[in-house]
Amino acid sequence: IFALVGEIKTIVQKDAEFDANYNDMVTSENQTIYAFNHTISRNKTEGVRVSVDVLSNKSESPILFVVRQKQGVLSFQVPLILRGLYQRKYPYYDVGRTLCQPPTRAASETQYFFVDVSTLSSQGTNYQLRVSRVESFTLQTNKKFSFTASPSQPQYFKYVFQDGVDTVIVKVNSDMTFPCSVMSIQDIQCPIYDLDNNVAFIGMYQTMTKKGAITVQRKDFPSNSFYVVVVVKTEDEACGGPLRFYPLRPDQLIDAGNRSKLTVNMSSRAVEAYVMGMLFCLGIFFSFYLLTLLCVCLERARVISSSADNGSTMSSEAITDSATSTDNNYGYMGMKRSLESVARSRQESLSSIEEDDYDTLDDIHSDKNIVRTKKFLYVADLARKDKRILSKKYQIYFWNIATIAVFYALPVVQLVITYQTVVNVTGNQDICYYNFLCAHPLGALSAFNNILSNLGYVMLGLLFLLIVLKRDLAQNRALERHDVNALECGIPKHFGLFYAMGTALMMEGLLSACYHVCPNYTNFQFDTSFMYMIAGLCMLKLYQKRHPDINASAYTAYACLAAVIFFSVLGVVFGRDNTAFWIVFSVIHILATLLLSTQLYYMGRWRLNAGIMRRIVYVIYTDCIRQCSGPMYIDRMVLLVMGNIVNWSLAAYGLIQRPNDFASYLLAIAICNLLLYFAFYIIMKLRSGERIKCLALVCILFTAVVWGFALYFFFQGLSTWQKTPAESREHNRDCILLSFFDDHDIWHFLSSIAMFGSFLVLLTMDDDLDTVQRDKIYVF
Repeated sequence: IFALVGEIKTIVQKDAEFDANYNDMVTSENQTIYAFNHTISRNKTEGVRVSVDVLSNKSESPILFVVRQKQGVLSFQVPLILRGLYQRKYPYYDVGRTLCQPPTRAASETQYFFVDVSTLSSQGTNYQLRVSRVESFTLQTNKKFSFTASPSQPQYFKYVFQDGVDTVIVKVNSDMTFPCSVMSIQDIQCPIYDLDNNVAFIGMYQTMTKKGAITVQRKDFPSNSFYVVVVVKTEDEACGGPLRFYPLRPDQLIDAGNRSKLTVNMSSRAVEAYVMGMLFCLGIFFSFYLLTLLCVCLERARVISSSADNGSTMSSEAITDSATSTDNNYGYMGMKRSLESVARSRQESLSSIEEDDYDTLDDIHSDKNIVRTKKFLYVADLARKDKRILSKKYQIYFWNIATIAVFYALPVVQLVITYQTVVNVTGNQDICYYNFLCAHPLGALSAFNNILSNLGYVMLGLLFLLIVLKRDLAQNRALERHDVNALECGIPKHFGLFYAMGTALMMEGLLSACYHVCPNYTNFQFDTSFMYMIAGLCMLKLYQKRHPDINASAYTAYACLAAVIFFSVLGVVFGRDNTAFWIVFSVIHILATLLLSTQLYYMGRWRLNAGIMRRIVYVIYTDCIRQCSGPMYIDRMVLLVMGNIVNWSLAAYGLIQRPNDFASYLLAIAICNLLLYFAFYIIMKLRSGERIKCLALVCILFTAVVWGFALYFFFQGLSTWQKTPAESREHNRDCILLSFFDDHDIWHFLSSIAMFGSFLVLLTMDDDLDTVQRDKIYVF
């Protein structure tokens, strides 16, 4: 008995036992101390849990429970008041806490701890106290364990790495979407942060609804063990759930809600999966190099054999291009046709030639309107400029995109490294939207498998550059020999855009890997910027094939693509549920479609100036009112009408639906236009009596099949940053290939192969025209 603030306070100490219920009453005049003891050993960890239930909830003052241990103190009040948003208060009268058990060096040791119960309330408050041992406190690999938790009754368990296991994945599942929970991985040290207001203080953590998963590496925990902490939040807003009503009074108490039943499961990660994953990735893409080399060797052997049988002096170098080599027949050296009448002198240096200095059409400017507005155009009409000038013009595409790539990639790499550092330092797993059920960390990287699977873009992009280089060298040798077919026949061969396409494919792989270092909505444009580039360059290449003299310059093309990326950034930042933005974008989209349609229809022979409206009215009057005449260029008109229908429909869809993923919506516009133009090109090619050679046809069929499978895996949707991180994890799935790659990794594999195949199609689809005079090849 001792005096406290002028009053007599009675202290009662009781020897207590585990798994027994103690129903007592406490007032400001008495304090009860419960003494417990238990034996702990170095090789066995036993959890101890203190559960308290206040039986009367009208007390004016809370009850304070203090647990005094050998190396720490745990205290909490009942009712436990936890705060939510806007300072909402949630009272909990049923509280349960697990005691932190520091490791012991002794083989066996008896430890004592005391539970002090006190209050400042003068009224008696009844409570029930129970101290029990936690069953299955130490988690086992590949063995599920179920438990219940609530905001006032958090749970945590211990896991010890087994011999030979360096990485494990901790999976927590719940049958209900709500309440929202937090799972945390913390080191073996006291105190344990296991309340909603402090669980983010230390270790790794993530919010969850039905699914949660964190991959843990042994190297991050020197004690070879860690705690798995599960905390139920007071509110569901962090997981995308509804927010409760705002309290009428600032200190109004709100009903706390129900408990949540969860299941925890530990799965080991095998080191062999990393090795097999890397070998598989390298093997599948190196096989394309071997296949290309095999095709080159077979083609060379076929040509040598054919030359020996026929006594031909045909050069083998012109037809031993890589996998896309053709059956071009450049004719016999003894042809009677004089090459001097068609060959130009190639002695001048290319570096001294500029397009503005020497343009054959500038000297006959009046012929432009005559030639380009003929009803039936041939490639010879639009291939009149000097090849040296055009080659240099189109090489600018490659040098520009190489410069863009360097300036774009360096800050991107720096930013994603910063992102990964922030994730590793703070432990906040909600920053990045991984597929946590299949995330394989390596070093500082959290999802190495998603980064490795982008290797295909880089390797196949490099292979395509080598194939284009082979063709380029063969074409230059043919020109040096003044080969008549190279000079007068076939689609004019300009390789600058092909080099740009190969570079863009490699950069897509690099930037996609950077995006997957920490995928979220703020850096999604890293993954899509060069997709816009690839789509734009493919359309330009298709148009250049039959319009080499009037194709857009590199500066104009990249300026337009920069505008597209600019709108992509604006859409990501401001486009979500912003009606004004969608109206402006839709108007710009439609106007751009109309301007491009006019440019394509008139082959550039029109001007946008003050008199444009007067000329439009005049054309409508003469062609529609005064006399009803059809369009002069029917094929061109069909393409442009279909293009306008598609683009107007996409603009209307965006304005009405306003999709949250603006970057993907913009990419869909580019892909739809590319597919429409490609289909039109193939149809017009066949309609004009041309044929598609066997190699090009195989590439088309192979690419179409691969694209189909790729899109299937793309739409699996393993995560989405359009939702909260917890909701995104509901879409997570386990690995499906070699226990290392998930659906999105397979999308990376297949889409890189499909893009490579698409490039080969563009490279080989007009090989059948290599022996056809250009004045007999239609323009469409």
